[in-house]
Amino acid sequence: MMATIKEIANKAQVSMATVSRVLNLDDTMSVSPETRRMILEIAHQMEYVPPKQRKANTRKSISIGIVDWKIIQQGWSNYRLSSLAYLAQTITKELDITFIRLKNDQIDKVDGIIAFGNFTEEEIDFLHKLSYHIVFINSNKEDYQYDQILIDFNLGMKQMIDFFIKEKKYKRIGYIGGLFNNNNIKIGYNRLESLTYYLKAYDIYNPDIIWTGDLSYESGYKLLKKALESEKIPDALLLGNDAVAEGALAAIEEAGLSIPEDISIVIYNDIETLKPKYPNYTSIKMYPDFVWKTGMELLIERILNRRTQTMKIIIPTRLSLGDST
Repeated sequence: MMATIKEIANKAQVSMATVSRVLNLDDTMSVSPETRRMILEIAHQMEYVPPKQRKANTRKSISIGIVDWKIIQQGWSNYRLSSLAYLAQTITKELDITFIRLKNDQIDKVDGIIAFGNFTEEEIDFLHKLSYHIVFINSNKEDYQYDQILIDFNLGMKQMIDFFIKEKKYKRIGYIGGLFNNNNIKIGYNRLESLTYYLKAYDIYNPDIIWTGDLSYESGYKLLKKALESEKIPDALLLGNDAVAEGALAAIEEAGLSIPEDISIVIYNDIETLKPKYPNYTSIKMYPDFVWKTGMELLIERILNRRTQTMKIIIPTRLSLGDST
């Protein structure tokens, strides 16, 4: 039997009015973040479905918010948004789906959210003011209150190391990438840890050819310049994300080096929110179309009340060979 507002209120030891307004995303009510989280968690545990969702299958249109401010720098556009409407049509032609790029300082209520990256509890509280349904992509959530898609960095990394060692006979494999660590939010660490693990497993780890900075074009450019000045040029170089890759490759071109004759390059393609400028280069891919499509499918199922239990899906990265190796 479906849970009621009264049952949730009793378990949370708050008023029915408080529960109703929280679950209906009423942001005019003053309620502590702790109380809001508790009500949402209890509602999830009791498989509560909001009234408007109980008739969701009769809906003809839904809105999906995209939260990407943790993976795209301020001022950058998200080129993938223009293709999402077409991708959505491969999932369902029964719904008119609109996509809205959400901002972290603006209240835009939507039917569901696809959120990329790691978020603090305060940020998740903010997202819950915008929608009852959230799918997290590569987040740090360890509970099962939300649908999640996690990226397994290990397979693609192992395939790359195997390729360079066994087929190319390389011994010097380096890295240029960005790291971000603020308020317990970390970006870029998993892929560096995965690379370090496999380099050490083959006993070829060399910290002198591992360079890290921030997640920008400028950082990639400066780090590659630093590598050239040190004269510690590796046989092959993994570039940690698309922005860093653009900067590093600009520096390589400026230095007059040839790819792959002078150095082999692999780009970690991320979720391709930025349009790849080197689509034919060897890359470790997250298969962004599949990630986006899976995220939409999970969200639509919840919005249309076709599933109450949450899911956690793991998608492996894979090496895709191109003309840069």
